[in-house]
Amino acid sequence: MTRKKINKKKLKKKLLHKYRLVVLNEDTFEERIAFKLTRLNVFVLGSLIAILLVAITTVFIAFTPVREYIPGYSSTALQKQALELDSKTDSLLEVITMNDAYINSVKSVLRGEVSAVVINKDSIFKAAQADTDILDLNPSKADSILRAKVSNEDKYNLFETATAVKDFVFFPPVNGSISAGFDTKEKHYAVDIVIPKNTPVKATADGRVLFASWTSDASYVIIIDHGDELISVYKHNSSLTKSQGDFVKSREVIAISGSSGELSTGPHLHFELWNNGIPLNPSTFIDF
Repeated sequence: MTRKKINKKKLKKKLLHKYRLVVLNEDTFEERIAFKLTRLNVFVLGSLIAILLVAITTVFIAFTPVREYIPGYSSTALQKQALELDSKTDSLLEVITMNDAYINSVKSVLRGEVSAVVINKDSIFKAAQADTDILDLNPSKADSILRAKVSNEDKYNLFETATAVKDFVFFPPVNGSISAGFDTKEKHYAVDIVIPKNTPVKATADGRVLFASWTSDASYVIIIDHGDELISVYKHNSSLTKSQGDFVKSREVIAISGSSGELSTGPHLHFELWNNGIPLNPSTFIDF
């Protein structure tokens, strides 16, 4: 028998050698519990417990708000906002580049740096005449339909295409006294309405739920997109009755008020109105 086989038998014997784990009463030495164990059983059981703990921890972090406290983690909502801001930044850079080019051109003209150009009138007239001879100036059917549509929109633009914030009918999400009003100097772009705890919070207008989740500073937050770049924000709720993507009607219950979140100072609703990225004073449009 080789040495390798002897070592394997010794290892197998060690792994499968049975031990007895006994729990005794310290006073009477009465045997209460006894377990028959082997090194292999202990190793397998320990591995299974470790895997189970890792799985439970992963699920707990992935599907609970605790993940927001993990350094380096970013939620899907924040990623979406970052992409939107990046797109807007690119658009602004393009506009700034065009404005700079235009301003530089104007400066060149004002300084007299534009060279004079000699124009031959006869050649221009001949070229224009040649172009009109080969062009078919009769409008096509599609062009006529488009012209009629544009003309109709321009004629009734006030009623068909122009939509302002004042055209919306807003309903108060809750009724109560305002403890903190809209103040741009303090960067408080909202009104805080004092209400009893567990008061139903209602949608101020028809729309679709853009965001509905728990945050560490404002507890449960829900944001509704009403279309035409108009959104409303409801913070410091104890629970939500709607989820992201749901369509809601005006005065439909969307949340239950509370007094939670790091920035909460008591039972109240923090309500915001935004139009095209600009904060609006809700008191201007709603009588709370």
